Amino acid sequence: MSASPLPSTVPTRKLLCLSLAVALCGAAASAQAQQPTVEQLQQRLERLERLAGVSGDAAVEGGGLADLDQRLRILERRLELQEEERVAAARAAPKITVDQKGAAFKSGDGNYELKLRGLLQGDARVFLGDSSQNDTFLLRTARPTLEGSLGTLVAYRFTPEFAGDSASIVDAYADLRFDPAYTVRMGKFTSPVGLERLQSSSALVDVERALASELAPNRDLGVQLQGEAAKGRFSYALGLFNGAVDGRDAVTSNPDDDFEVAGRVFFEPLKGTDSAWAGLGFGLGASSGGKHGAGSNFLPRYRTPGQATFFSYRGTVLADGSHRRWSPQGWFYRNGFGLQGEYIVSQQQVARDGRRAELDHRAWQATASYVLTGEDAGYRGVTPSRPFGSNGGLGAFELTARYGVLDIDDAAFPFYADPATSASRVRAWTLGANWYLTANLRLATNYLYSRFDAAAGGAALPAEKAVFSRLQVSF
Repeated sequence: MSASPLPSTVPTRKLLCLSLAVALCGAAASAQAQQPTVEQLQQRLERLERLAGVSGDAAVEGGGLADLDQRLRILERRLELQEEERVAAARAAPKITVDQKGAAFKSGDGNYELKLRGLLQGDARVFLGDSSQNDTFLLRTARPTLEGSLGTLVAYRFTPEFAGDSASIVDAYADLRFDPAYTVRMGKFTSPVGLERLQSSSALVDVERALASELAPNRDLGVQLQGEAAKGRFSYALGLFNGAVDGRDAVTSNPDDDFEVAGRVFFEPLKGTDSAWAGLGFGLGASSGGKHGAGSNFLPRYRTPGQATFFSYRGTVLADGSHRRWSPQGWFYRNGFGLQGEYIVSQQQVARDGRRAELDHRAWQATASYVLTGEDAGYRGVTPSRPFGSNGGLGAFELTARYGVLDIDDAAFPFYADPATSASRVRAWTLGANWYLTANLRLATNYLYSRFDAAAGGAALPAEKAVFSRLQVSF
């Protein structure tokens, strides 16, 4: 039995109401599943107009269509408001990112952020010939890092070190970011003197740092004003610190009443241009302060790149007066070629048994590298363009060479240092190869050779020969 058609006597207005009810119910039912677009609502209106026929009593039909159009516009606006609320909620929702740079958690407005990063370095060390050091496997670095921002003004970084016999704090500081041209940093961080000291250990082209870094302070506690201008072509730092000994971190508190002023200016005059010299940078770092006391918190021990101590003061020697450093430094990077060098002088007043002297120690180093696979060399390391295992990629390969000298003041011998156990000069060179499998994984191998000059009245220490290898994971 077939359904009978609607009687011809059904008024057009009733037909319009029926159609409107069907349209509104359909729209409401689908609003939760999917929101119709403006174009879809317009198409529905046109279909209803055709259904009405637009004939006969124009006033009735026109009034019905006007009422239908008004209701459809109300529904359309409600849907638009729902979409605006959805977009606003999406913007306010926190964002989570996990990539080769680690994990990041950021608020919807981008003002609050927490990043989780890490660095693991495992070494294999083999000493050749007559060496007092043992061949060994070594966990050189195990550092997780938390860094981020607290609003637009405050940034922070916290890095503990778990390698070695006990845990320690490497970095722990907060930045007040008033402007890129002037930011205030407070806490524990690297003193702004040595070029290589300021370079992340994950970006070093060689396994260990050069001889010049033995005369530069490492991490210290203090407050520093820093910034950059002219699109990064000029940067500076000036700070007040407790004062660290050459080549080492400062202790957790100031061991005496003396402080140290340290600063650095650096220029990259052609940065961002097409010039062949766009990768040129040069600057000057310096520090000045006082130290008064005995022991490792006041006087340094100097080591070779193979981490063997070749100079130390006698146990009865005191740091007794001013301690000044200055260091001209620079780099040049172009395509796969990199060259980095620095010269540093450390002048320190010492005393023993009523006698005083100002000793003047000097060091310099030059490091060259070349990336064989076409990637750009840089102060922050190398990123392979074709990572290993990705579409047949093999990663990036780099060759390195370095030479350095550290000269001890002759006046240190024999009264302030024992010529039988300390050398007056060390010359060291290193040859190396790096394989960057991915942006996070690197294999490095170095051959190190150090030759010593004997102090007056002493015998020359045996040459140091070693092969260091490193597996590094960073993110």
